Amino acid sequence: MLKISDKSNLLELSQYKYSLQDVREPNLYRDVYPYSQIPKIPFNHRLVPESMPENIWITDTTFRDGQQSRAPYTPDQIVHLFKLLSKLGGPNGIIRQSEFFVYSKKDREALERCMELGLPFPEITTWIRASKSDFELVRDIGIKETGILVSCSDYHIFKKLGMSRKEAMEHYLAVVSEAIECGLKPRCHLEDITRADYYGFVVPFVNALTELSEEYKISVKIRMCDTMGYGVPYPGVALPRSVPGIVYGLRHYAEVPSELLEWHGHNDFYKAVVNATTAWLYGASAVNCSLLGIGERTGNIPLEAMVIEYASMKGTLDGMNPEVITEIGEYFRTELKYNVPPMTPFVGDNFNVTRAGIHADGIMKDEEIYSIFDTKSILKRESAVSISNTSGLAGLAYWVNHHYRLLGSDYEVTKHDPMIEELKNEVDKMYVDGRTTIMSDEELEDMVHKICPERF
Repeated sequence: MLKISDKSNLLELSQYKYSLQDVREPNLYRDVYPYSQIPKIPFNHRLVPESMPENIWITDTTFRDGQQSRAPYTPDQIVHLFKLLSKLGGPNGIIRQSEFFVYSKKDREALERCMELGLPFPEITTWIRASKSDFELVRDIGIKETGILVSCSDYHIFKKLGMSRKEAMEHYLAVVSEAIECGLKPRCHLEDITRADYYGFVVPFVNALTELSEEYKISVKIRMCDTMGYGVPYPGVALPRSVPGIVYGLRHYAEVPSELLEWHGHNDFYKAVVNATTAWLYGASAVNCSLLGIGERTGNIPLEAMVIEYASMKGTLDGMNPEVITEIGEYFRTELKYNVPPMTPFVGDNFNVTRAGIHADGIMKDEEIYSIFDTKSILKRESAVSISNTSGLAGLAYWVNHHYRLLGSDYEVTKHDPMIEELKNEVDKMYVDGRTTIMSDEELEDMVHKICPERF
């Protein structure tokens, strides 16, 4: 049967309705996930169209998934970080929601204090166990939406839950119905979707959720959880690892609108950010992230990375304030005593610092040569150099100009300045004598003072 598609506005064959395949034995995709070997990436060369929604946004799980791999935040810390999230997301709410635990007294205190702030964004949501008591708990607090775990791979259904697919699906649907009857908007977390039987369980289950949402006249969100980081962004990759295929299939075969689709990824194979962007490109409106990517195992999608990705994709920050990224990084370092790896993009100490002399020489001539963008105006962080035996005269000259704030002034030094040449000789002597670490600002200040005590 032919009908005009409301997505492509073309005549298309009416979609095949996938039915649950209630298998006796779990499908563990052993050819793709042999466990004793590195997981394989199979291709079937099937391409699906890009279809980025008009509106895309970011959601946050710093206070839920982000707390599962570190010491719990205190209520004061959560309130402070929540304010920073709101400030970063801006008045248009590009950081739309933030997800909280509600089980401990401290969790609930933090949640209630954040609600009392009255900030329009991010909206506070929760993640709870699938039980009526938990539903009533979050409803009584005043939460409108909550996440519900609905594991969808046979690894979880057969091995963890000890159920058949039919039993799992019936259990999940009953739980979601109960949440709706308690007055909550459910957000279904399809755990381990990149190891799930996509057409045998995922699509039929999501179709059943769609029917449920139509019955109750309430929207049911679908969070696609790449729990183990197995998702792959490349065109032509076969399911269940294909991020384009997962997103396209839920829109095309389960008819889930983009605004109800959310991607949640992990970074086990270094693909968290690119997979999230791919989810946007192929039709998911939301990507779920945590600050600095802190989360289970290798972490979640770094929220600050997706702020930059958003601006790259849309050509605008839409009211977001990227300078807050630097505030967040500093807060984690100083107040939370969190060891931010120095090479971490946008927040690490070495993010826009160069050690190579040839790079420093280029920066002195024009900062744009070796700086990814104007980090001073966008992130409130000036480009800098660190000094070692490879920094050369140019690196030392840039350090002096930067450290003593001489750039653009009449006192700016060049690499041909006699003081710089003498400073380089002193630095070189230290490395000849066996030094291996970079020079600290304090050491360099002492050297400059000894060479030219009256100059600065």
